[in-house]
Amino acid sequence: MTRIQGVLFDLDGTLADTAPDLAWALNETLHLNGRKPLPFETIRPAVSHGGIALIHLGFGIESDNPDFEPLRQTFLRIYQDNICRQTRLFPGMAEVLDELEQRAIPWGIVTNKPAWLTNPLLAAMKLDRRAASIISSDTTAERKPHPLPMLTACRQLGSEPRETLYIGDAERDIQAAHNAGMPALVALFGYIGEEDRPGEWGAEGMIAAPNNLSAWLEREYPTIEPGDTDPLSR
Repeated sequence: MTRIQGVLFDLDGTLADTAPDLAWALNETLHLNGRKPLPFETIRPAVSHGGIALIHLGFGIESDNPDFEPLRQTFLRIYQDNICRQTRLFPGMAEVLDELEQRAIPWGIVTNKPAWLTNPLLAAMKLDRRAASIISSDTTAERKPHPLPMLTACRQLGSEPRETLYIGDAERDIQAAHNAGMPALVALFGYIGEEDRPGEWGAEGMIAAPNNLSAWLEREYPTIEPGDTDPLSR
C-alpha cells in the first residue's frame, strides 16, 4: 500500500488565511478611486482566484478595459506593502505542521501567487525556512493546474507523486494534483464560493478543518505493517 511521504499545501485559503489582508487591499484600492468598500463576506470567496478576480469583483470591469491593469497594479502595491497585517495560519494548521515535522514528513507549498509576494509573506510568518519546497506561479514555466509545479515540489520533497498528498481549496488544485498523479484533498475551510461544487471535483476526500487531516490519513492509509504506529506515514 502507498505510504504518504510528503504533504503539499496551497497557500491562500489552505495553509494561511490571507483573505483579511487581500480584502483590505482591495477596499483601499476602491477608496482611492472613490468607490465604496465591499463587505468582507463578498470578497472572501474570490481571494483564491487572485488579483484579476478581485479587480473584476471590485470594479466590475474585464481585463481588456484600459483601467484594469493600472487598478490591478495599485491593488498589488498596496497588498505588498501590507502583506501580513492580519494573515495567520488557519486554526489548527500550526499543530498539523508541527506533527508533520515531528514525524519527519516534509511539507511544502505550491501556489499560483508570484514569488515576490509569496516569499515575503512566508518570511513574515516564519515559515520560509520550515517548508521543504516553495513553488510560486513563476518558479516554473507553468502554473497550476499544469503538473509541472507539483512534480517540481515532489522532487524537492524527495517523494514520489503517488506518495505525496496535496491539499487545496480550488478546483484547479485538485486538477493539478491529479495531473501530476497525486492524491488530493479539498480544504472546505478555505475560500469556496456558493457556486463551487467541491464534491464534484473528484478529490480523494474533503476536510472541514486542518486538524481533520490526521484522522483522514489514518482512515485512508491504515496500518499494514507490524509495529507501524505512525498514522501520518502510512
